[in-house]
Amino acid sequence: MTGYYDIILGLIPLSLIGITAAMSAIGVSVTAAVPVAATVPVALIAHALFVNGPVDRTSVATTQSASESNGFEAAD
Repeated sequence: MTGYYDIILGLIPLSLIGITAAMSAIGVSVTAAVPVAATVPVALIAHALFVNGPVDRTSVATTQSASESNGFEAAD
């Protein structure tokens, strides 16, 4: 089963190489294409770390059960 982070790890080199090759094919120099193409993998990494960050499932369950026992509702 392929998970979200497996897809991200596959897209990082694929996007860097693919966008660089596409920009080189349309006439942009490689020295200019690589930094521009690198913005996509950086955005993928940032999304994987900060927007959809890894969460330890046991800590989430512990936090939810602790907040429920204190009378607070857990925000999903």
